Amino acid sequence: MNNDWFKIFSSTERVQVEIIKNFLLSKNIPAVIMNNQDSSYLMFGTIDLYINLKNKKEAIHLLKNSNYEGTLN
Repeated sequence: MNNDWFKIFSSTERVQVEIIKNFLLSKNIPAVIMNNQDSSYLMFGTIDLYINLKNKKEAIHLLKNSNYEGTLN
């Protein structure tokens, strides 16, 4: 990823990442998932959620004021 992206969340649970991605998308904040898990051993590696750096402040504010407060990187 280039320098215009910010990793806002990371987990080994794909469902968690998808929920947060969909929440951000519902607030018109584009988000991209990058899966770094080993395909043979899903316990190794993480699934990271990135947003555009220009949306960082708004996304953090939205997540802190939602049920996802404990999830921020």
